[in-house]
Amino acid sequence: MTSSDELKLRREKEAKRIRTSLNRQRGVQHASLKGGESAVAFVKEELCIGCDQCTIVCDDGAIEVYKVAMRSPLINVESNQKAKIIRDACTGCRLCVLACPTDAISMIDR
Repeated sequence: MTSSDELKLRREKEAKRIRTSLNRQRGVQHASLKGGESAVAFVKEELCIGCDQCTIVCDDGAIEVYKVAMRSPLINVESNQKAKIIRDACTGCRLCVLACPTDAISMIDR
């Protein structure tokens, strides 16, 4: 079983890998993304698959994951997780937008 310290280390390593990959792919430096104080991230719940990529790349702790009831009668799972933006903590850096594989996160005016 994985200890909490090992899990934390793996998450930090994965966050760095994702951030580096996104910066390389988009040709944008992390520092130039920061500072969007007039914008805040917004999650479209119906598109969110609960993959947790946004929480891994968020440096500001502005995203939390919560459980919702599963809507599909085809899959027998107790709950599904969705991302939720904490507006006050969000700096508008757009990293979560870049990390989201389903384009469930977008930036809106604060």
